[in-house]
Amino acid sequence: MSATRLLCLCLALIAAPLQAAAPADDALRSVAERSGFVQTGRYDEVIRLCAAYAARWPQALRCIDFGTTPEGRPMKALVASTSGALTPDAAHARQLPVVLIQGGIHAGEIDGKDAGLLALREVLDGELAKGALDRQVLVFVPVFNVDGHERFGRWNRPNQVGPEAMGWRTTAQNFNLNRDYLKADAPEMQAMLRLMNDWDPILSVDLHVTDGAKFQHDISITMEPVHAGDAAMQKAGLALRGDVVKKLAQQGSLPLSFYPSFVVDDDPASGFADNVPPPRFSHGYPLLRNRYGMLVETHSWKDYPTRVRITRNTIVAVLEQTAQHGREWLQLADAADVLASRLGGTPVALTYAPSDTVRTIDFLGYVYTRTPSEISGALMTRYDDTKPQVWHLPIKDDIRPALSVTAPKLGYLVPAADASWVAAKLRLHSIAFETLSDAQPQRAVQAFRASQVTFAPRSFESHQMLTLAGDWREETRDLAAGALLVPIAQPKARLVMALLEPQAPDSLAAWGFFNNAFEQKEYMEAYVAEDVARDMLVQDPQVAAAFTDRLAHDADFAQNPRARLAFFAQRAPSWDERLNLYPVLRVER
Repeated sequence: MSATRLLCLCLALIAAPLQAAAPADDALRSVAERSGFVQTGRYDEVIRLCAAYAARWPQALRCIDFGTTPEGRPMKALVASTSGALTPDAAHARQLPVVLIQGGIHAGEIDGKDAGLLALREVLDGELAKGALDRQVLVFVPVFNVDGHERFGRWNRPNQVGPEAMGWRTTAQNFNLNRDYLKADAPEMQAMLRLMNDWDPILSVDLHVTDGAKFQHDISITMEPVHAGDAAMQKAGLALRGDVVKKLAQQGSLPLSFYPSFVVDDDPASGFADNVPPPRFSHGYPLLRNRYGMLVETHSWKDYPTRVRITRNTIVAVLEQTAQHGREWLQLADAADVLASRLGGTPVALTYAPSDTVRTIDFLGYVYTRTPSEISGALMTRYDDTKPQVWHLPIKDDIRPALSVTAPKLGYLVPAADASWVAAKLRLHSIAFETLSDAQPQRAVQAFRASQVTFAPRSFESHQMLTLAGDWREETRDLAAGALLVPIAQPKARLVMALLEPQAPDSLAAWGFFNNAFEQKEYMEAYVAEDVARDMLVQDPQVAAAFTDRLAHDADFAQNPRARLAFFAQRAPSWDERLNLYPVLRVER
């Protein structure tokens, strides 16, 4: 028997528990099921099964298009509820919790598609989570990154065990959608945000497969609010995560409640550091909307049948927990919305970090060695997955705010020059704002002037990112008609600050949308600056004294001709006072 045929037979045997529940109607079975979870289907299968499910359960399921990809493919979602509430208005009118579950945001990590289709069919057939869909609405997106899914190949995920071939990590435009939630560059992400705005899911679940070291654990469940956000929602989030992890353990999995990425890459002894994800990520973004976000990561070194089974179990556990606690979560979210609307004038955390507190955990790994590689020359970890071993590893999971900023009492002003494109971003996130019809000369505002500007050395997700240091200070500025007022008194106040505070990690400024404001455009030639400097030394004793003092106490400055001329240029009437002025302003009253 060939090695390939033997592998297929082994995978089919492992998949047997999944196949046992398969219906007689072959039209509702996926390529994955029919192949014993050795293969996964192409996207035309999603289109076919979406329609077939809707035909099989017309009173409980709708197949909808919620967008079109850059390559012209429909973005499909299956909306399921045995309550009959299959529209956003119906779900909201009946106060039903909505759960959004998505697969294939990274289309090579395609477990979620096959697991979700299987779980949904079994739930609708009454085999699993009986009655759960009476008390909630499930919006299931089998493949988020559709164009990437169709970039199909056998070696698209070289360190992932199955399926035989799969899609690609990024979109046709080479965007990583799981870095795009806040900046929302990709058409696919814009469609997803509109879907979220329509349905307002209380819980969004993103299904992935993690890379990394070899160890025994087969899945991790991480989510927010747990470490951050509304305190009451954190408590319920901890309970949800704990209940899902407990259920998976009862079913034979080895789940984790943190993302198992080593502090030092490829070095297990370095242990782990937990954190709060920034809102570029799927499970960090809902936090800022006072909703729950869950990241599910199966382990790439487990075979495909095993990963699909565990993902299916996770989906079912989530549906069961939502049926039991979903209305409570809605009440907590409503209360959090009210509290968020009152954040003006209070400190709000923009970033988080683990404290120095360390504890030791037992982690189920394998015997390993760390020796120099004859290929790369680097120190490499080699695992022997035939020899299980318990690792005693440090973890930092005491999470604290790292950077906090006091929220403006009234809100933010976006000048008319940038109002059009910023308004489009705000609408994508369903953030409230108004357009000012009149000019406002000498408006009292807070302005952020950067004292340090650091451009990233290379492009990231098509952007040159920007890091700013500086402070908000009282100024008066002229505002042209057409400026935007973005009030802080709204439920998405944290999302407003994440977008418009210049030091927030995924703000519009951090992603480089305002880079022009930090580039010097006007200048004077050196021979002109020489003449201006001589005049200033004669006419302004304070400038002369400051220049002399700087020469005496700053050797680098004294030996730098450009810096010496810049000293005078920055004090000349021709200097651009807007250079390093962040265009967005804050208002207190």
